[in-house]
Amino acid sequence: MEDRLGALFRGIDHPLTEAEMRALEAVLRRQTGTIRNVNELVAEHVTFGQRAADLVAHYMGSWRFIIAQAALLLVWLVVNSLAWVHDWDPYPFILLNLVLSFQAAFAAPVIMMSQNRQAARDRLDADQDHAVDRRAELEGVAIHAQLDSLAGQQWEALVALQREQLAILGRIEELARDVHRTTAKR
Repeated sequence: MEDRLGALFRGIDHPLTEAEMRALEAVLRRQTGTIRNVNELVAEHVTFGQRAADLVAHYMGSWRFIIAQAALLLVWLVVNSLAWVHDWDPYPFILLNLVLSFQAAFAAPVIMMSQNRQAARDRLDADQDHAVDRRAELEGVAIHAQLDSLAGQQWEALVALQREQLAILGRIEELARDVHRTTAKR
């Protein structure tokens, strides 16, 4: 753990408090491995049934499906209205009702399977986003620490320069007094 923190803060004077260092260590301990593309992770573990559920849900949630189903229902109604004499599916269209109920009974679980898989993918995506956010936060802390260190070094250099300037001004003042004494004696 110390090595990872050392790598983050290499070459800087640690302006972080002990509590801040402990917090960083805790975050690093919980940090996951390499961040990968969620689409690739999901594609590696998707089964045939899950692919089929996604395909069915995708198709059933499209305008193509709605138009095809509406056309099929219209054809059914027209054919059964004209074929009323043969008693295939007379007016309250009980058989059509049964077919649509059967379709809904199978479509709902398939769509739910697809939605459950999508929810799991969204959770994985959120976990990956959280890992990226944690790493970005650590990098931000490291950058701030390094900036603070650099600012401290610049402050020390500025103080040293001011001391040097004060010493030079003191020397100039002594020389001015010497010149004044020498000229005053003449």
